[in-house]
Amino acid sequence: MRNPSLNTRLLATSALVVLGLSVAGAAAAQTTTTANQAAEPEVAKVDDIVVTGTLLRGVAPTGTNVVSVDRQDVIASGVASSNDLLARIPQISSAFNTAPQPGGTIGLPINRPNIRNLGASGGSTTLVLLNGNRLVGAGILQTSPDPTIIPPGMLERVEVIPDGGSSIYGSDAIGGVVNFITRKTFDGVEATARYGVADGYDQFDVNLTAGRIWDGGSAIISYAYAEHSNIEGADRDYFTQDLRARGGTDFRSKACSPGTITTPNPFSPLLPGVDYALPGRTPGTNLCDEAKAIDFYPQEQRHSLFASVSQALNERLTFDATAYYSQRETDRRGMSAAEGTGIRGGGAITVLNPYFRPIGAELGHTVTFNYSDAWGAAAPKNTSRFTSAGVTPSLTYELNDDWRLKTSLNWGRSTNEVRTWQIDTAAEAAALAGTTTATALNPYNVGATDAAVLNRIIDFQSYGHSVQEIREARAVADGKLFALPAGDVKLAVGVEYHEEMIEAQQGNGAPSALALNRSSTKRDVTSVFGEVLAPVFDSAAFGSFDLSASVRYDAYSDVGDTTNPKIGFNYRPNPSLTVRGNWGTSFHAPSLADMGAGVDSRVQVISVSPWLPAGAPFTDLFRPTLLLAGGNDNLKPETADTWSLGLDWRPSGALEGVTASLTYFNVAFEDAIGLAPFLRGAPFFADPSYARFFVLNPTLAQATALTAGLAVDGAPSIAALYSGFLTPAVFIDARRNNLGTLDVDGLDFNLQYSRPAAFGLWSVGLAGTYNLNRESRAIAGAPKTDEFDNGASRYSLVGTAGLVHGQFMGELTVNHSASADVTGVVGQSKIDSFTTVNLFGAYDLSLGGVFTDTSLTLNIDNVFDEEPPYYNAAGGTANGSTLGRMVSVGIRKTF
Repeated sequence: MRNPSLNTRLLATSALVVLGLSVAGAAAAQTTTTANQAAEPEVAKVDDIVVTGTLLRGVAPTGTNVVSVDRQDVIASGVASSNDLLARIPQISSAFNTAPQPGGTIGLPINRPNIRNLGASGGSTTLVLLNGNRLVGAGILQTSPDPTIIPPGMLERVEVIPDGGSSIYGSDAIGGVVNFITRKTFDGVEATARYGVADGYDQFDVNLTAGRIWDGGSAIISYAYAEHSNIEGADRDYFTQDLRARGGTDFRSKACSPGTITTPNPFSPLLPGVDYALPGRTPGTNLCDEAKAIDFYPQEQRHSLFASVSQALNERLTFDATAYYSQRETDRRGMSAAEGTGIRGGGAITVLNPYFRPIGAELGHTVTFNYSDAWGAAAPKNTSRFTSAGVTPSLTYELNDDWRLKTSLNWGRSTNEVRTWQIDTAAEAAALAGTTTATALNPYNVGATDAAVLNRIIDFQSYGHSVQEIREARAVADGKLFALPAGDVKLAVGVEYHEEMIEAQQGNGAPSALALNRSSTKRDVTSVFGEVLAPVFDSAAFGSFDLSASVRYDAYSDVGDTTNPKIGFNYRPNPSLTVRGNWGTSFHAPSLADMGAGVDSRVQVISVSPWLPAGAPFTDLFRPTLLLAGGNDNLKPETADTWSLGLDWRPSGALEGVTASLTYFNVAFEDAIGLAPFLRGAPFFADPSYARFFVLNPTLAQATALTAGLAVDGAPSIAALYSGFLTPAVFIDARRNNLGTLDVDGLDFNLQYSRPAAFGLWSVGLAGTYNLNRESRAIAGAPKTDEFDNGASRYSLVGTAGLVHGQFMGELTVNHSASADVTGVVGQSKIDSFTTVNLFGAYDLSLGGVFTDTSLTLNIDNVFDEEPPYYNAAGGTANGSTLGRMVSVGIRKTF
């Protein structure tokens, strides 16, 4: 994976090229805008252009701030993944200024964009669309779409609306909408290839697009392939569990090879024992930094295929269709920095085990170790396999010169399989209690254990598999209703029928004998919606004022019905200035993965009770705990009131070329889905707000009623727990529940200036988001918590500077995440800010012959190789992430 000489040569060449571009005046392309530039008034003036946030043709959404990324921005970013592209947009605060990692776990198999960083349950509070249509969900415990199915080379633009959008789109659009809009027409063949390297890492991607335009129709097809290597934890100095050098905590594990023996305390078994390091059995502890034995960044391969066709069937009727297929494979060694390798071992061994060797006269002790010797590597490789496909055909009929009817179908299907290697703790405990070398585990030297015994322990996986599907039918009619003195009143009305389903399996066991829980659930939604736009006045003296209103009614088969309105206005006192605003309500229907039939719904029996109220008898610690986990049929939708007020300014005359936008936003988010904070222990039980989430000393009748119909993990049955002296001490409802609230308000801003000059066209820009307040309640009625005291960054910025001159172009981009305060972190009260600098350069060869329509590109991301800020937790960083200095070179050829 390492290739320092190539990296060095590329960096040196890159520096010379960038220097040459600077001297020659190369920077931003003429059509380049920043990845945060608000949509301008003239966007979507053509009837067949996809417009985000409105049902009406030929107009931009009224009263709404639109953040747009155009095709030139996509090219300049040099990204191989749509998720990487979204990480350049400040409003998508869950990903900004990071290197989004491909998902690979049962709980989080994909990365989800999250505008304003609102709730993160099994669904999403940010709606992701493809050409205005929903995408099928993905995952085992979540149902959010995977944006990486869309190859960046196929994108025409991306539009982000950081406002509520349920009056137009229905569920999920609380934080806003991300709409990926693909290229509609292309005539010819375009091929691109790019190769990039960073320390201990390389990536490669190719894209081939072919299109044809004919009289009355067009077709386009695009294939993309992308791959990247893993980055080992040992290749990043800052990725560590041992933070003592930075004044932090040592999070290293005793689960090492060789391991550590702990003998019982001679005074009390409840007091800490004495550690002895293997193999010498000397007083002390073996500690190992598991972060160095796992992947910092996983390996991935991805194939994507996209096609669209359009054909006029007659002068009034047009047929359109799009289709896609995507396949992704992700491999990762180990788990997270906190979880380590995933192959930790440990337990008690006594004189009955033939391998037992006492330190002194004790008859037993515990040993902590890992199974790396048995695996023959630092950690096993965990895998995630994902596929997604979709087809969206539509018919558009021009009813007359003013009215149009569009009908469409939308189908999508995804599969997701996740395999995570673990240790069979039951087999391990049995082997530690083994009485012969044919049945016993040797914890002092795992490799000396009988192979069959070892295989029973390590041939064990956590497995998840899901199939998700959506089906939709939709009809929308829109046109001119009547004329007013200021212009035409426009109306759109529509109906939609939506079905979604998820079939999931989850369980543990040997790969050939998995014990799986299975679930299958579905829902249907019938919707009616409409939007009207009225020009109230338009005069030379007072300017113009437009008012819009939209409303949508959704009837769910499982969670009831909901109606969500929205109103918006645009006031233009003069041609240069627009004042706009909107108010609306939005909602997110609970994910099917969060409902009662969720595949992880079960009763977990824990043999002890570590979470107890203050004053509980000491003996309660040794009584079982009943945890009700998984989905919940009593969930209701998450809801929000959203409003914004802003202005757009595009002056003429001496200030021509300036574009400025400022928006105040406000989100009041309620009924957030999450887990009751039972891990807090005594404070949880003392807070009356949580009284409905636990029962102390539950009777058999209570426990049976509370757990009816659910599988039981950790005991033969609920009744079996009441057959002895130590009955359950506490029942805790740890299912997904509607709990808290989040109030967020702040400012989105964008300032751009572009001007032609003798040395070329130059441009500068500054865009970002600034949070004024961010306050949450863990549960409705509880005191508010200031999130800025708990690691939330207050603002994010993107600055750009560019220049175009002849055949050269390029751009400098600076991404900045503000510092953040933290509380309750040992030795730390603040996380530093994080700033990265990226360079883009391109040269159009224009040499004729085979080099006609050929260009070379260069990207240097994180030019100064900045490391993410220190944070005193396993892994050692927060407030951003990076692959390091990444140098990529590419070629683009059009035929």
